[in-house]
Amino acid sequence: MNTFTSKVSINKPLKAVYDFLADFNNHRQLMPDNIQEWASTTDEARFSIQNMAKLALKISERVPDELITIIPAEKPPFDLELKWSLSFDNDHTDVVFTIGAELSMMMKMLASGPLQKLADHETQSLLNLLS
Repeated sequence: MNTFTSKVSINKPLKAVYDFLADFNNHRQLMPDNIQEWASTTDEARFSIQNMAKLALKISERVPDELITIIPAEKPPFDLELKWSLSFDNDHTDVVFTIGAELSMMMKMLASGPLQKLADHETQSLLNLLS
């Protein structure tokens, strides 16, 4: 499993950050511009990545104020798991976003850069939205 991680600290209460991330409808605001055809509910999202693939994801686990785990709702091009881990430290919420992907050597060469950019983009967008 290859992992791509990005961390930010947000000057908001833990519950506010968790509540935002726990609703998949809010995740559209975190996505880069190459995400198209976004459709979501509280628990699932479907979208396409421009010139690449269509994905359907669902929230598989919610641990209040701690963790949100996202997995494919349909068979993806490769096995994938996304995790938002939260913790509160004094006056800010620390957020760690991890993308775990089972990549072949060829896919690793092609997808590593975009997956790390995605992780960084989502955490930076979260920070910008909630700050």
